[in-house]
Amino acid sequence: MFLTHLHLTHFRNYQHLDLDFRAPLTLIQGRNAQGKSNLLDAIYYLATSKSSHARAEREVVGWSAETEPIPYTQIAGTVRKDREIHKLEVLFTPRNGDHNFTKQVRINGVSRRGIDLIGEMRVVLFLPEDVILVAGSPSDRRRYLDIALCQIERSYCQHLSRYQKVLAQRNSLLRNLREAGASSRDPGVISQLTFWDDQLVHHGAYVLARRYTFVRAMDPIGRARHARLSNEQEMLHLVYLPSFNVGNVSEADYRRLMDGDTTPDLIPLPDPPPTARGIEEIFRRKLDSRRDRELMAGNTLYGPHRDDMGFVVNGRDLRTYGSRGQQRTAALSLKLAEMETMIADTRETPLLLLDDVMSELDETRRGMLLEVLAGVEQAIVTTTDWSDFSPDFRKQAQLLRVEAGQIEEMKRE
Repeated sequence: MFLTHLHLTHFRNYQHLDLDFRAPLTLIQGRNAQGKSNLLDAIYYLATSKSSHARAEREVVGWSAETEPIPYTQIAGTVRKDREIHKLEVLFTPRNGDHNFTKQVRINGVSRRGIDLIGEMRVVLFLPEDVILVAGSPSDRRRYLDIALCQIERSYCQHLSRYQKVLAQRNSLLRNLREAGASSRDPGVISQLTFWDDQLVHHGAYVLARRYTFVRAMDPIGRARHARLSNEQEMLHLVYLPSFNVGNVSEADYRRLMDGDTTPDLIPLPDPPPTARGIEEIFRRKLDSRRDRELMAGNTLYGPHRDDMGFVVNGRDLRTYGSRGQQRTAALSLKLAEMETMIADTRETPLLLLDDVMSELDETRRGMLLEVLAGVEQAIVTTTDWSDFSPDFRKQAQLLRVEAGQIEEMKRE
């Protein structure tokens, strides 16, 4: 998989860009706020149908778009994959009567859904702020897992999308029933909830089981990477933390785990791993037994939308007790594990995007990342300082300089 060409029109601070990628390594240098991160964000958009930073489509539309009769933003890329050429395009056009934009996706010139774009070009993105994956909220970690898994497996994305729609409908019903003072023993209430419960359980069990197996697969890889990064002083465990006991541990051990007991024999959770079919029945029983509680809350209290992922080092939960340095190392170990697990699952090497991370790392961590770069088919790396990379590294790379949304190719040293 190799991104050969990127075209941008009115994307953030890029008024117009046509850029060919010719080498496995591309090194982009520039001062802050010149467009380095924006370039990687455009590539990330083509891979995931989402921005790595923006929360709304209008945020990626550049000011230069206002010069057009109808403002628009275009991101297009050409990907060589399995000796075939794939053309990917995302177009943002204004909606009638408001300041928001509609996203349109085309693959090889054919209009498709956003979900169909995911997986056409897989990427792993490293950012300086990735420490939020450890120190941030559970929603940050769930979003991370969902984006990674959607790139790996189309069916996961379909189940996740359906789960989110069913969840919204069920929450709306629960709020309406609460406002009406409905009883959980009313046959009519039971009938209405059962209809949504069946769909919630089916799609939610798939999402939960797949996340669990993904974290489980990353755990030994992340542990080995983290041990090396910490000079064998720290042992990292990655563990998936569901909002209810999925049946692979005793209820007492599950409560200990959720209460923050990081005893080594609980990390990782014991065999066998849960299956979607096994989770479905447990999930359904949980909803049935907590119907009163959910009616009072007017909200769905159990399911993958309430799950989390834990980072445990030497028996300590890094989410609460880790230092900034430990959290940064764990985040780097996680990303390295993500890349290796993605390769194992898809038999394709993802495009590696590194956004000015070298300045945040010490010599040991830099060395490991440089080793990883040597083993990928394509990597695009940004930096503020050429000296973050050795002359030998720069000789191997396509060298670009960015300033105010303009890119200039540099001669190799």
